[in-house]
Amino acid sequence: MSSAEMPSLVARSWRSLSATGETEIVPQARLSGPMPWVIAIMVAMTVIALAAGLALRNTAQAAAAELEGGVTVQVMEADPDARNAQAQNALTVLRELPQVASVRLVPREEVDQLIEPWLGEAGGGESASIPVPALLDARIDGKVTADAIEGIRAAVAEAAPAARVDAQSSWLKPVFDAIVSLQWLAAALVVLLSVALTAAVLLAARSALGTNRDTIEIVHLLGGTDAQIARVFQRSIGVDAAGGGLVGFALAAVVILFLGRRFAGLGAGMVDGGALGVTDWLLLALVPIVSVLLAMATARVTVLHALRKML
Repeated sequence: MSSAEMPSLVARSWRSLSATGETEIVPQARLSGPMPWVIAIMVAMTVIALAAGLALRNTAQAAAAELEGGVTVQVMEADPDARNAQAQNALTVLRELPQVASVRLVPREEVDQLIEPWLGEAGGGESASIPVPALLDARIDGKVTADAIEGIRAAVAEAAPAARVDAQSSWLKPVFDAIVSLQWLAAALVVLLSVALTAAVLLAARSALGTNRDTIEIVHLLGGTDAQIARVFQRSIGVDAAGGGLVGFALAAVVILFLGRRFAGLGAGMVDGGALGVTDWLLLALVPIVSVLLAMATARVTVLHALRKML
């Protein structure tokens, strides 16, 4: 550093410590450098990943609540007359069981609608070439356990030999297992993105320290403390993180709302159950706030650690 530059540098450093002029140590145009946009991308991806995890949780909870206590009885008999007779017998037996809260024989038209996407219109009806079982939808009190299923199976065995008893939740167990795996994946993405955000802030703080090393040394000579200098960097990165967080959350909200409308158009029951509620949106709104706090804490710790090694 030349002797001609020293007075002006001392003056700038002194002004940086006077009154509220601490932020002058790190002159920077907001939202013009790469740091705010890096934070915006990280926040947007974190919000989308968290929203996916919350939607999957809502889907699983809605499906589990709908299927809780549900038991399906299928009368798998090729002869239509025998099938209908056994279905009526099974219906009578189930109504007499104390653990069965409600039971109904699913109408033939409803069964035909269920199988139409796979077998077409010709697959249903009494004259169908493929025998379609008669279905009984029952609800029992309490949880559907293996003992409960076995008790119902034994009760209807004599009245309907061709009957098959299954818990409705067992049909979707592979789906539930897949949803749990996707939830863990979403959680892992949130953690990885948080780590990436911390690393980006750490690198930005170190770069700013290197750029302003001469100014920091003069500030120390004038009596500035490490805490004062760290507060300057912490405030500067906090402002960048706040701007980037707002931009990232806005982008993520647009994506989530767009995808939500797309999935809502499918008209599927499980998909509709995954809609985000008010509590979910409040959790998503915490992401940019937590990102700002994480960025400021990372910047402060990084700067203080570097200043101890520097001096």
